[in-house]
Amino acid sequence: MSIQWLSLLGLAVMLNACSSAPKDTSATTPSPGDTKLYGPVVEERWNLLLVGTDERLSLPETPFFRITEDGDVSGHDGCNRFTGRVQLGDNQRIAFSELASTRMACPEQESVQRVTGMLENAYRYLIDHDRLVFFGPDSRVLGGWRQAN
Repeated sequence: MSIQWLSLLGLAVMLNACSSAPKDTSATTPSPGDTKLYGPVVEERWNLLLVGTDERLSLPETPFFRITEDGDVSGHDGCNRFTGRVQLGDNQRIAFSELASTRMACPEQESVQRVTGMLENAYRYLIDHDRLVFFGPDSRVLGGWRQAN
């Protein structure tokens, strides 16, 4: 595991230990009448890096997702393609909804469900350079993603 990733996880743990949420909300707060999403998570492809704080999954394809400025999300869970909706809010809030996927047979179904579960349970996010970390409602690290080149 790289030192940069360990630093990001350390930062994530310290942020979760604090009682206050990060204050930089300008990236996802739309102006009045604006229904488009914008900010560092939007219009980027994010590839799965880790589940939890240190587990790498072995899947037929690398899971990824992309959020559009219209609030749509699409991607691949490692076996099946999926689509859905995303809402972004203050204090790096994120909520995925209406997730639907193809139903191809996959030998690593448990790993695929963990990827989907990470999205369904994502509550907040933190971005550091090209890394994105999702946290659950209990502030537990759900996993990490890396911005695709």
